[in-house]
Amino acid sequence: MSNWHAPASTLGFAELIAEAGFPSGVVNVITGQAREVGAALAGHPGVDKVAFTGSTATGRAVAHAAAENLNPVTLELGGKSPQVVFPDADLAAAANGVVAGVFAATGQTCMAGSRLIVHAGVHDELVRLVARRAARIRLGDPNDPDTEMGPVANGPQYQKVLGYLKTAVDEGAQAAYGGAADGSLGGYFVQPTVLTGVGPASTVVREEVFGPVLSADTFTDESEAVKLANDTPYGLAGSVWTADVRRAHRVAARIKAGTVWINAYRVVAPSVPFGGYKASGMGRENGIEAVNAYTGNKSVWVELSGDTRDPFTLG
Repeated sequence: MSNWHAPASTLGFAELIAEAGFPSGVVNVITGQAREVGAALAGHPGVDKVAFTGSTATGRAVAHAAAENLNPVTLELGGKSPQVVFPDADLAAAANGVVAGVFAATGQTCMAGSRLIVHAGVHDELVRLVARRAARIRLGDPNDPDTEMGPVANGPQYQKVLGYLKTAVDEGAQAAYGGAADGSLGGYFVQPTVLTGVGPASTVVREEVFGPVLSADTFTDESEAVKLANDTPYGLAGSVWTADVRRAHRVAARIKAGTVWINAYRVVAPSVPFGGYKASGMGRENGIEAVNAYTGNKSVWVELSGDTRDPFTLG
């Protein structure tokens, strides 16, 4: 997100903090259009802890800047999360979970379950169910209670999402639903999109779109499903859909992600740690893990014996 857009919500939040009566200086917001501003803040010797949420590329830059002063960091970065669906799954429930996992917030969430990895035997039926539900998603003003999906956040991101859709088609993908901007609404609205005919090397499968785009690939056995799920530089989240509880836990354990849901998606709680592996970041938000990240261990030894003997003669 461009420097012109990123601080807007934080500045609005700061106004609410001031209205709530927080003492001056407790919460400070610093904005700037140059990378040097963020680097100076992250690496400043007066900073005890850096927590960043955003893209993997920016997260790396933050970590580099913080390393100059060895400031500890927590990074909650991007994702390309898999939703693995086995043939014994409740396909209607799985379809709802897939739709909620990728199209909530117009796909503009780090945990978006944007990679559907489904058994070849039920691929067509599940894609049909997902596409049918995607076609019923009500696009509109996010302030309208009837709206289910709003627009993409801003112009640059809108163009980026459309660029990914064009690249997907150029690389051989087909749209089971969507695949373009929504012409009836104008603005930055993009149709919820379900893509088939993709593979592990497809750009739309490898890179985080941060938009309402789902790609569907197939597997034939459990080992292949796990391999496809882990074939990504990211490791933030994922899901397993199956009626076999043993397989559910077996596959969940093998998926390299900080959060794995079984027959569900996007379930979070303040008490449960959230964060990722690999390019999805380091450290955890929420839960006791997050509290520990803002504390440090100290060992204090106290001598009460009053021993005054020469330490160099003690045996």
